[in-house]
Amino acid sequence: MLWNKNKNKNKSPLPELLRLTDPGLREQLAAMPASQALIGLGAGGQPITIDWDAGSPHVLVCSATGGGTSTVLRTLAVQLLHHGAHTVVLDSKRISQTWAAGRDDVTYCRDIDTIHEALVGLQAELQHRIAHSDQHGDCDDLPRLTVLLEVAHHSLRQLTRYWEKTREPGDPKVSPAIDALNEILFAGRTARMHVLFGGHLDTTPLGFVAREQFSTVVLGRVTTRTWSRLAPQIHPAPKSSTRPGRVHVVQGATAHPTQVLLLTDTEAADWAAATAAEKI
Repeated sequence: MLWNKNKNKNKSPLPELLRLTDPGLREQLAAMPASQALIGLGAGGQPITIDWDAGSPHVLVCSATGGGTSTVLRTLAVQLLHHGAHTVVLDSKRISQTWAAGRDDVTYCRDIDTIHEALVGLQAELQHRIAHSDQHGDCDDLPRLTVLLEVAHHSLRQLTRYWEKTREPGDPKVSPAIDALNEILFAGRTARMHVLFGGHLDTTPLGFVAREQFSTVVLGRVTTRTWSRLAPQIHPAPKSSTRPGRVHVVQGATAHPTQVLLLTDTEAADWAAATAAEKI
């Protein structure tokens, strides 16, 4: 199925900017069920959302520098936190999600050794949750667990080098942290574990087969080659925009032009901490 560049020509244009302070936006966000998250608004004010339970539970976000990767990851993570999830932020860049630092419901890892340990620990948690599901039929009574991976392509290369330097004779050649991430991507739906993957996928040791684990791909200011790698079903590749917060959200055979919800660090921290009674 081809992406129709004229599909939205009769609809009202996208907002130039989308903020929590816009009329009705806070109420719209508050009305979202726990199983869904708002990415932003499309043409005609159409909400562009993710359903964590109906599709693949993971999201791939890829953009050029300044294209909004960290913004999208933050927008999604705070909505998960708002509904009681715990988030593990893996940020080798060290400053990408500062709003989350110091929170009781966030584990923030900046150094490659702690990122390695966190992923290995998450693999153990995955196995625990799978065993729980086998015993009880599902994991619905467990809180969602989010893995937010900033500059993923850089971090995964660092993890490979770290393991090459630290592994002992007899240890597996492949980094157990990367193996753990692969397992989480494969079995995340069963375990209510979600990966928010920020960065280029085809330059990572995960292998391009991991692309199939992301039913939602968010692309901003990327090349035609990146489109052909990450969303080959969309042809021709739509033209990118330099407007801040403007992306395309690819779900199935559709690329939705989208203005992403932009949250300040203060708004992100406040929304993540708000209880159900404090939503509006």
